[in-house]
This record gives sequence, structure tokens and C-alpha cells, in this order.
Amino acid sequence: MDTVEQIKQVASIVEIASQYTSLKKRGRRFIGLCPFHSEKTPSFTVDDERQLYHCFGCGAGGDIFTLVMEKEDLSFPEAVRYLAHKYNIELPKQKKLSPKYQSQKEKLFKISQKALAFYKKNLLNTTEGKKALQYLKKRGVSENTINELKIGYSLNSWDSLLKYFQQIKTDIKELEKSGLVMRRNDKQGFYDRFRGRIIFPIFDVSGKTVAFGGRTLFNDKPKYMNSPDTPIYTKGQILYGLNFSKESIRNSKQMILVEGYTDFLSLYQGGITNVAASLGTSLTENQASLASRFTKSIAIAYDSDDAGKKAACRAVSICFAQGIRTQVILFPKGQDPDNYITEQGPEKFKSLVNQSPSGLKFLIQETSRGKNLDNPEEKAQVAHRIMENIRDIPDSIVLSEYIKKISEYLSLNEGELRSLIKKKTTSPGKSQTNWFFNAEKRLLQIIFNNGDIAIKLFENIQEEDYKGLKSEPIFQIFSEFFKKEQSDSHSKIYELKEKIDPSLFRALTEILVEEAHSPSFQEAKDCLCALRQVVLPRLIKKLQNELKSRENRLRKMAKGEDRNAIIKEINLIIKEINEKQKALCEISQQNNQ
Repeated sequence: MDTVEQIKQVASIVEIASQYTSLKKRGRRFIGLCPFHSEKTPSFTVDDERQLYHCFGCGAGGDIFTLVMEKEDLSFPEAVRYLAHKYNIELPKQKKLSPKYQSQKEKLFKISQKALAFYKKNLLNTTEGKKALQYLKKRGVSENTINELKIGYSLNSWDSLLKYFQQIKTDIKELEKSGLVMRRNDKQGFYDRFRGRIIFPIFDVSGKTVAFGGRTLFNDKPKYMNSPDTPIYTKGQILYGLNFSKESIRNSKQMILVEGYTDFLSLYQGGITNVAASLGTSLTENQASLASRFTKSIAIAYDSDDAGKKAACRAVSICFAQGIRTQVILFPKGQDPDNYITEQGPEKFKSLVNQSPSGLKFLIQETSRGKNLDNPEEKAQVAHRIMENIRDIPDSIVLSEYIKKISEYLSLNEGELRSLIKKKTTSPGKSQTNWFFNAEKRLLQIIFNNGDIAIKLFENIQEEDYKGLKSEPIFQIFSEFFKKEQSDSHSKIYELKEKIDPSLFRALTEILVEEAHSPSFQEAKDCLCALRQVVLPRLIKKLQNELKSRENRLRKMAKGEDRNAIIKEINLIIKEINEKQKALCEISQQNNQ
């Protein structure tokens, strides 16, 4: 039995949760005030039997490991060590694995580390790299910053990196998975993804190299290029530079959020080290959640153009839902964090931060911009949009104060504004459970709480059985899990939390703490059958639309064009439609027997 299993055998989620809130037994569950948001009426539910928790107010949920991870600001391995120590469970000594048994992630981390060294060497020791170095220094980037951020350079060659890894006998399939090389269009070989670019390594919060970004020096498009999603990197889950700045963010109790590498670089070098970059058009929920581990205050410093302002509005809304206070730094027209601090200096930048409006004020101003607030319909539209952005604020007191401010700004009745969110706040549970069809919900409960039934069921489940359902990402993860004949899906809770959308995870934990009768394999099969009756018509409709599109293309083809390929496609689609219609008929006949 491994350490995780031992912990689950002896640890009590009620005991751990009681460290953070006072619990009272109600039936077979325990109820208390939520430790994740401020509330007056207890909505935090702990199921001792299933070792799960869920808050019906803010939607927080998970198992004993995610509870400790969230409250103690720990990674999963750290949470395991924390609980092992608490329950006097001896941790196994770490053994060095041979290369043969290294996980894919470990191999990709090593490839990324070698690529980092390769790019660094290119910058310092090649003629082409020295020109890139001169470019950086001309832009005011110091040698210290180059070394600290581990900036490198990719040669303007189709295969310099590829040849390097071939020389050190790296598996080409692993190299392709790393995103560093791409397969040629003719499928005959590979070529380097990054060519003639200054390389900015992307690190996770612990400092491991997980991906790369490149800025072209040869006017290639796009100007900036990032690694694709890989097993060790997912866009929107990492904040660039956080590994360097996390202690400064903790100490200052605030994060300056910028968009890209050069913004981060300029601020960091200028002594404003409590900075991180979202590397995209806007902050994501996962990034906001990551930021909240280090601070509850973010000053958003996006570009001053319309796209930057829209991204700032989205970031404010996402931060509201995470209980993070926000400010939005307003730059003069045509400026961004990089050129502002370069031209005006750090002190002026700090002054701009201090003068920046709150996220709420910025959101109100931007939503009202260009609207005639003397027009009742336009004013109502503005009010609805603003309330949509604040309705997920977890702290009821903060939410109430924000409503007062919106009421004053828009000269609207406070009660009318409160009525816009009353439906959602009075029945939070309904909005979550309604994510799923009844059969979908029950099947998830069965799969999660009865591993033996799940293993047997997944022998017959195909990907198209859950295609298009809200729960599709959950089924995908469970499918891999149960095909390996691992029967304890509870150990996948933390992995689900990392991989699926937060709102979907909240909906899942809510249905898992519901009272439910003992399942049977036949009930699971009936649920699966019911879901197929939902999914198959959708797939048939999608195929019919594809068929219509192909037939239109065929009709528009000029005389003399080869029609054989498209006719073949049409016949295959017709065949697939017939197969699915036949399967749907068979299910209907079984139900009528």
C-alpha cells in the first residue's frame, strides 16, 4: 500500500476540516461555515464516509488532499508529506529510477533543460547569437537580467536544435511531444519550431523549465511565438516569471499583472519585482487561482489600447470570482508597461500604480463608455453587464458594498440591483447540479463511488458515448484511469481539480456529496443507455450538417474537377449516419421491451 492509500485509510477529513472551521453533525454529514469565503449561514458540507467536502455557497470542493493544498498553500506532494507527518505515516525513501522507467514528464523536463542550455550557449557563443545579444543590450536589457531570466537564442536554422538532440540520442517522439520540433508537411522528418528568435524560457512556479517563448529578430510572423500545449505545459495555467517574483509578491502583498515577456523584463529589471505575466490576451481562472496562493491583491497593467482594456475587464471579473482585490493601471494613450517604465522610470511607474482606480470603478467606467445613461434601456444594459461581472464574488459583505457603489454611480435603486443576482444567490445548488442530465449525474456518482462497477463499465464505454456532454473532460480522465484497472477514483480528485474547468469541478463535488442509494451494474448500464439517447441525435445532426456542406461543395464544383474524393467523403458520412441511426433505433427497441 502506497503512502496516499495509507493516508486515506487513517486520516479523517472531518478532523482536518475542523482545523479551519467548526463543524456540527447533521445526519451522516458535518456542516459548518465555509473556510473559503465569508458567510453567516453554514453551507460547507463534509462527507466523512466518502472523504469529500463541498460548499454550496462558493462551490469549493474536493477531498482531504485538495483541502490541505488549498488551506496550507501546498502542492500535492507537499500535502501528502503534511498528512503523513500528522498521522505518523513513514514516507518511503526516494529511489533513483533508471531511464527506462522514467515518466514521460521527467523525460520532457530533461529535454527542456537541455534545450535551455542549448539556447543559452547560442546566445553567448555564436556569431549570430552575439548580434542578438547586442540587440538586447541596445534595448537596455542588462547582463544580470539576461542571466537571471536565462534568456537564450535560437539560430536562424531549420534544424540546429534537431541535430543537437539527434547527436545526444534523444528519442524523436519525445522531442516532438516537447513542442521543440515540428513534423514536416510531407511527414518526412522534422524541423525546429523556434528559428532566429530571442528565447524566453517559461518556468513553473517551482522553477522547472516547461516551455519557451520566442521573439523574432527577422520580422517573421508571428512576432512572438510560444510552445504548444504539452504534457508539462498548458497555456493559461502558468504565470510567466512567478518563480522569480513569488517572494516579492508575498512580501509586498500585491502582484503587478502584465501581458508579455518584455513587460515583465522591463519592470523586473527596474526594481519592480512583484510582477508576473499572463502571456495572452487575458488572465485565466487557473492563473488567478495560482496568483491567489501568493496574494489577494492584483494591479492589472495591460496595454492602453481597446484590446488591452477589454482584457483588463475580463481579468477584473475573474479576480472578483476568486476573491482577489484589483486595481487597473491606466497608461497614457499608446503606451504599455514596457515603454512607460523605460521612458518615465520606476518611481513614476509606482506613482501610477498608487493612482490607479479600483477594478470595480474601471469596470463601471469601461462598461458605461459610449453609452447614454440617460436612456433607460442603455442604462439597464450597462447595469446587467456589471452585475454579471460581480455576481460570483464569494464574500457576501464585499458583494454588498460593491452593489452600493454601483447603485451610487449609476443612480439606480440598490434593491433593483440586488434583484438581478438574487435568483442565483438564493439557490446556488440548483445552478451547479443543473449542469448535468439526470443519467449523466447518476453515472458520475456510480463511477466515482464504486470502482469495481466502473472498471467493468468502461470496458464498453466509447468516446462518442459522452461526446459533447458537460462531463466529457471527466469521462476522458476516468476512461484512462479505469482502463488501467485502477479501482479507486478518489485518488484522482486532485488531478481532476488541476485538469478540468473550476466550475465543472465545483459541480462534480456537489453531486458527489449528495445522498445516493447503493448502485448496481444494471443501473449504470441504464444510465449509459440513456446518455447514448442524448448524444447520438446530436452526433447525427452534426453529421447531417457536414453532409449538407459536402453536397453544396459538390454542386459548386466546376466541370472537369475531380469529384471522386468528395463523393467518397459523402458516402462515408452517409454510412456513419446510418450506423448511428441504427444504434439509436436498437436502444429505443430495448427500452420498449
